[in-house]
Amino acid sequence: MLTFPNISPTIFSIGSLEIRWYGMLYIISFIIGYIFLRKTLPIRNVSLKKDQYENLLFNLMLGVIIGGRVGFILFYNIGFYIQNPLHIFAVWQGGMSFHGGALGAVVAVLLFSRKYKYNFYQISDPAMPFVAIGLGLGRLGNFINAELYGRVTTLPIGMIFPTDPQKLSRHPSQLYEMFLEGIVLAVISVLLLKKTKLKGLVFWSFIGLYGIFRFLLEFVREPDEHIGFVVSFFTMGQILSSFMIITSVVAIFLIFLKNEN
Repeated sequence: MLTFPNISPTIFSIGSLEIRWYGMLYIISFIIGYIFLRKTLPIRNVSLKKDQYENLLFNLMLGVIIGGRVGFILFYNIGFYIQNPLHIFAVWQGGMSFHGGALGAVVAVLLFSRKYKYNFYQISDPAMPFVAIGLGLGRLGNFINAELYGRVTTLPIGMIFPTDPQKLSRHPSQLYEMFLEGIVLAVISVLLLKKTKLKGLVFWSFIGLYGIFRFLLEFVREPDEHIGFVVSFFTMGQILSSFMIITSVVAIFLIFLKNEN
């Protein structure tokens, strides 16, 4: 059995204000995107002025944060936030939904693309590697917070999380997700971006693969206590991921069909 590392979720605090690793890792992911997205946009023939580029990044940041938070509230714990509305703004404490964040980011890119007369995929395809990096860092933040841990296991890779009231050996599912949804998806997205000219293939491949990875990993991830299993032995994450898988398969089929014609 592995030992959970002795890492405080709080980096430092000033009075009642806490700077936590979860929020800091999100900031780091946006900084990485700001530095490197400018280098991948030309692959899809996108050239933005400085103010346009900063506007794109700012809109993406708002889309991810607002969409991720709203998605988490609506999909996972709406009852709690109705009773505790001020906690809606405590994003540094955790509680973000990738599905909601993805929708928020898509809306942001759609609005930007329409305003500056770009095809949606010209912007979204080059952005996907950095979405994966942000997702991976977010899962690392979940691990440091000792939240969203896995189901009970007897495997040597299991560990006891300090936030687990039962103190049982569990899968470090956050690290599995960091590897598959973060590192693997980033590598695949970069390879596809460099190897294919098909607009939308990077975007929809990312959506579909994320859905597959998340669907499978939910089998070793502990269901949210206040939700449990939604349909039979399927979780909310698997239900949402199923829609992503189905939609991506249809979209990729249409992309190849259009390219043949």
